[in-house]
Amino acid sequence: MDDNLFRQFPTLQRSAADVISAAELRSKLGHRRPLRIKYGVDVTAPFLHIGHAVNLWAMRELQQAGHKVVLLIGDYTTRIGDPTGRSAGRPAIAPEQIERDSGAFIAQASRVLLTDPAVLEIRRNSQWWEPMALERFLSLLAEVTHARLIQRDMFQARIAAGSEIHLHELLYPVLQGYDSCELESDLTIVGTDQLFNELMGRFLADRLGAAPQVVITTHITPGTDGRAKQSKRLVNYGALSDSARDMFGKAMKLPDRLVAEYLRHYTLVPLPEVEALEHAMAAGEVNPMQAKRVLGRALVERYHSAAAADAEDEWFGRVFSGRSVPADVPVVPVADPNVTLLELLRRCLPDESLSALRRLIADGAVRLDGVRALTDPDQRHPVSSGDVIKVGKRRWFRITFGR
Repeated sequence: MDDNLFRQFPTLQRSAADVISAAELRSKLGHRRPLRIKYGVDVTAPFLHIGHAVNLWAMRELQQAGHKVVLLIGDYTTRIGDPTGRSAGRPAIAPEQIERDSGAFIAQASRVLLTDPAVLEIRRNSQWWEPMALERFLSLLAEVTHARLIQRDMFQARIAAGSEIHLHELLYPVLQGYDSCELESDLTIVGTDQLFNELMGRFLADRLGAAPQVVITTHITPGTDGRAKQSKRLVNYGALSDSARDMFGKAMKLPDRLVAEYLRHYTLVPLPEVEALEHAMAAGEVNPMQAKRVLGRALVERYHSAAAADAEDEWFGRVFSGRSVPADVPVVPVADPNVTLLELLRRCLPDESLSALRRLIADGAVRLDGVRALTDPDQRHPVSSGDVIKVGKRRWFRITFGR
């Protein structure tokens, strides 16, 4: 990594993995004109997590220097589905849902990006893909060989596993790459998993006689479960739309080994402090719980406010150190005071499946008014108005009678 190149962009400096190429980026920055920075997204799910926001914060930093982010909504390519990271094809998404989710996506991205039209432009790739003549599309395909496309790692993995590759998936990198040409992109910032697609943009620009975009890749961290990357499907993410309490709470549940990595990539805590904290944890001089509180505070302050960070840290210390019940627990009405444990949980957690509720009970995660863990889902536990049920380490519900 060229530290001198990124000295003026400290947020990008702490998250960038590679630059293709540094010499080209230095030249573009030296032209003294605003760069066009492509941020292309398919709206396969209308939510953003803190992993997505790594690139958004880097782009905001460039916006503050006068450069323009072009937020490209892949309303056309979403119908096809990016095969990145998939062992099987994605299901088709209805155009109506794509349109509905696009608005939600733009709203969430705007929580980080500056929205002044001077530094933000919003485009949709249906603008050029829908009216494109077949002859023009075939001429694009004539620039790309099968050998170039099939070398992509996930395609190789599918071939090795004997899984099918549909032709529209094989062509997806061509579509994404050509988007960069239409936008006249100078630069794009993507996770390392998107490198193949964005290199296709460089290749096509060169074949079409245009200046190729620079590609900056950023590190991808494991999700909050410590395994796969953050994903809504795996429920292992910190969402930008999380409340301050949920954001702080997810930081406290993070595996110890990921705390320093999350501090490095997802917060503005100075890197020397992160390194000192990492060494202190390794030496047993700092309890990882304290480091997680630093992380929780930093995340809440970045996405909410310093006052919210103070409040959540104080709440956590009071509740978990003092073992007290929060004053603001949700109230759950119960019609039958002689309810089964499973029914009681269904009232408290209506969005959870029955199998998930049974797992909570089997794991000993449910307590009623501080008594030992309850483990029989069908047992009836007479409750009184005002009783408190605790689920896991940080969810409480106060029972009341009535509907």
